[in-house]
Amino acid sequence: MKKIAPATKAAARGVSQQPTGTGQTGKIHPVVIYPFKQPGHYSDLEELYQLIARLDADKHTYARPITVVDRKTHYAMEGNKAFFDFRKNTIARHSDILDAWCVDTCQMWCSGLGTAFEQGGPDDVYWLIPGDFNYGTAVGKEVLSRLHDLPEICEELQQDICIGEIATDHSNSKQLIDTYGTFALLYNWFPSEAREIRQYTERPRSEFFAVRHSFLQEVLRQRWYAYEQTMVMLLQAVFSNRRISRFFVGNISDLPEGRESFAAAQQQVERTERVLKTLWRERNQPKTGWIEQYRVLEGQSEQVRRTAMIILQNLLG
Repeated sequence: MKKIAPATKAAARGVSQQPTGTGQTGKIHPVVIYPFKQPGHYSDLEELYQLIARLDADKHTYARPITVVDRKTHYAMEGNKAFFDFRKNTIARHSDILDAWCVDTCQMWCSGLGTAFEQGGPDDVYWLIPGDFNYGTAVGKEVLSRLHDLPEICEELQQDICIGEIATDHSNSKQLIDTYGTFALLYNWFPSEAREIRQYTERPRSEFFAVRHSFLQEVLRQRWYAYEQTMVMLLQAVFSNRRISRFFVGNISDLPEGRESFAAAQQQVERTERVLKTLWRERNQPKTGWIEQYRVLEGQSEQVRRTAMIILQNLLG
């Protein structure tokens, strides 16, 4: 996957590659992932759905937006008038609601992107929009005003996947988890692919991304993970020599307290390791001697995970 100089328009957006292919354009399919846990106020969601209303009104550029709502969220809010009023008068007004029983957020992605894919065509782009960020803040509003650039990079520059990268400093909890947990484990299980991914993004678990029809078709045909699916998609993109780009989202957050707890960080690192183990076995079981190689990598992985836990406990505990 050779890196080449960015086009001028792309460079202004932080894109790492220039356009290839025919330049044909299709529809952009916005897929909103409604928060698993209903926020205490609606200011962030109200701001987000002002954007969704504008997208829905632009029929030439965008397909009808889809909002995925987990049924556990629905039943947790049973009898809450404000929730059902917002669902009826705002969400359903500007998007089609997809009610689904999901294990976790990544399964909501699968339901939403899969539904959009079935409605789409070969030149289309699918845009995932997480609903649980602080869009009501001044920074959040600024991010929303230019977030449409993310799918446009895929569409205009013929990229297969574009990852939205949140701006953080070195002490941010997401930065710490990805540095000491995600990438450390990636380098153990898929070292060459990890080096390739790191050329493009520091956020291999980002919830902001857009993906082209052909690559989404490839991804949907393979195992979909309930956790860390962005990381898996990036690995699949490298495996099949797909075109990867990055878009700088801005300094936006989905953490009400401003940082992850150590317990949350521990859970994220542990499930990242489980996913990488499973993916490695799937790719290597047909090979002779895979069991011996797996045992070596598993031992190293345990050391990486333990080291990550010590560092993260010292930094977040």
